[in-house]
Amino acid sequence: MIPTTKNIFLIFSFIFNLSFSFGQELNNEKKGLDKEITRFIDSSRVFFNSSEYDKSLEKAKKALSLALKHNDNRQIAITYNLIGLNFSQVADDGNAIDYFNKSLIYATKIQNDTILSWVYSNLGNLYAFNKKDTETGIKYYLKAINHSENISKVEYLYNLVNLATTYISIESYEEAQALLLEIKPHLHEFEAERELKYYYYYLTGNYHEWHKFYALAEENYLKAYEICLQKAKNFPNSHELEIYKLLAGFYKKTNAIDKSEKFAHKSDSLQKVLQDLEQNENIRLLRQKIEKEEVKSRLVKVEAEKEIQDQKFNNLKLLSILVIVVFLATLLLLYYQFKLNKIRQITNEELTRANEALLVAKEKAEEATLLKTQFVSTISHELRTPLYGVIGITDIIETEHKELENSPHLKALKFSANYLLALVNDVLKVHKFEENRVVLDNNLFDIEEKLYTIKDSLMVIAKKHRNKIVVEVDSKIPQFVLGDSIRLSQIIINLVSNSLKFTTDGTVTITAKLESQEAHLVYICFTISDTGVGIPLEYQDKIFEKFVQINRKEDDYQGTGIGLSIVKNLVTLFKGTISLQSEENIGTSVEFTIPLAYEKDSQEKPINKTDNPLLDEFGLKVLLVEDNKINQMVTKKLLENNNYTCEIADDGFMALELLKNTTYDAILMDINMPKINGYETTKLIREQGIAIPIIALTAFEREEVYDTAIASGIDDIIAKPFDTRKLLQMIQKYSSKI
Repeated sequence: MIPTTKNIFLIFSFIFNLSFSFGQELNNEKKGLDKEITRFIDSSRVFFNSSEYDKSLEKAKKALSLALKHNDNRQIAITYNLIGLNFSQVADDGNAIDYFNKSLIYATKIQNDTILSWVYSNLGNLYAFNKKDTETGIKYYLKAINHSENISKVEYLYNLVNLATTYISIESYEEAQALLLEIKPHLHEFEAERELKYYYYYLTGNYHEWHKFYALAEENYLKAYEICLQKAKNFPNSHELEIYKLLAGFYKKTNAIDKSEKFAHKSDSLQKVLQDLEQNENIRLLRQKIEKEEVKSRLVKVEAEKEIQDQKFNNLKLLSILVIVVFLATLLLLYYQFKLNKIRQITNEELTRANEALLVAKEKAEEATLLKTQFVSTISHELRTPLYGVIGITDIIETEHKELENSPHLKALKFSANYLLALVNDVLKVHKFEENRVVLDNNLFDIEEKLYTIKDSLMVIAKKHRNKIVVEVDSKIPQFVLGDSIRLSQIIINLVSNSLKFTTDGTVTITAKLESQEAHLVYICFTISDTGVGIPLEYQDKIFEKFVQINRKEDDYQGTGIGLSIVKNLVTLFKGTISLQSEENIGTSVEFTIPLAYEKDSQEKPINKTDNPLLDEFGLKVLLVEDNKINQMVTKKLLENNNYTCEIADDGFMALELLKNTTYDAILMDINMPKINGYETTKLIREQGIAIPIIALTAFEREEVYDTAIASGIDDIIAKPFDTRKLLQMIQKYSSKI
């Protein structure tokens, strides 16, 4: 109903009065027809229970016509469910599913748990027993159980029976037994529910027989048999035939031949009776199946007429709204025109003040940007210095202890150190993604080996929540590919770590699959899936944004909020695509596809970067100017392992003293040192006419110090932690012996 006031024009008052009168009339008419709709539904149920499906459909059609006409969502949902049941009984599964789904739409609108329980249970029966699709059937049974738990204990127990029966059919006996144990305490509470008791004893016997507890199985089977003998009203004859056949087979299996023959005879006798009834029933069902087609066509016509009526009503409502909107817009336009001059004056004053504030904010922003850059540079240097020690010592262990070359622990340590370096670089310089300053490296690596190394390095996190990690690699993927293995590892580790944190007593699966292949490129699809808590729908569109976190109660779920943002940016750098699918309490699956280069004829194992036999011949003499003791030890050891001679100067003044009496092939110069820094030391060396190649060995970014370093006389720069092979190649390049 549209609101009005005394000052609005006459046409507006007319529309309001017409709408109000029309609404009252509809309300009175609806109250008078509620009983008529209920009467048709009750009549349809009676015919359905007596297997007169043609008459049941006819009554349901009349109920649906009235319910649709008056927009009674509850009655519409009930009627659609009843129609679906009729179609399922005449083996028309397609139409049954259509009408069950229509019922779900209307039942969901009004959040009616009772109707939702009915429909989901009916869909479970249809899929599990008619279509033999037990997986889908189980899914619907679980939904039915969820809706029936708080509304009807009897219906809830029957839903448990349906699910247990399905589990037995696929030999999931332990799952079925858990449900049966939940049913057992309520059997005496619902003494009149004979079919519920029958199914409980029947399925419990199945469970004990599977465990080979034959005495217990026989005891339960006989209880189910006794219920059949009571010949209760509306108790299906099919259950009696079912228990005869079961007991005949059971006694034959347990070598009780007399009992087996007795029940086999009973089964044959009842089978013949039921077959005669079934033949007559099949003839009647065939006739009803033909007749229901006519009913179906009339149902479609009713629904079409309802849509036309709704469209007309919506058009009328839209026209009324448009008239009112145009009228109100005119009034608003006049009002704003009146206010315009005053608003302009206020706006001009605000703009003047805003411009002044913006100038101040601009100056503060520039100052903050400068401070941020200085902070990033400083913290980067401080973090890389200890990382250099970790990575360098790992390389030394690998070189000096060849027996550990294939050690998974050493591989995991080396991998984690390199990954930590890449992570530090990206976390501290996440702004570089926005400036397109991150560049991918190219190195030859084995995807399967890399994935298992990642698995080993993350097992500590996995064990914390009692998870297991599964790696699956497509055999069609080439053994060695060319790309940035560290960045790829960073993507996968971020995703797997995320899955492990949100999964308990579950499984995280890493899958690599060959999607397509071109001349020298393979497109590989990586999938990281888990069985964890899932991601709420409202967060799924934002999950890859920076600093987005999902609110959780557990402290373990907290983080920086940039991991998945880095993942998305890295996938984009690879020129790949990424997508996410998740369902709460089911799990999450993240899939990304990237292209990697490969050589068809190159399938040999890539050479370890620390192996450099060509450099063993040179034996150059190097002066290392470095104040950090760990860095001194690491760098000297790496050089000596490659047949270099290395002397150490703790600062620039000591280096100048050593250069007075000793000739070196190259100088490795740290930049950030006490007393005198690397720039000033280099200037003093050059002033003395010493032309020995000087290579800056620094934890600063190369681009940060390049101009100053070259101006001071330094020949080249390599950032710590560095690749040993690259350092040795650089020394040779500038050495006088090359």
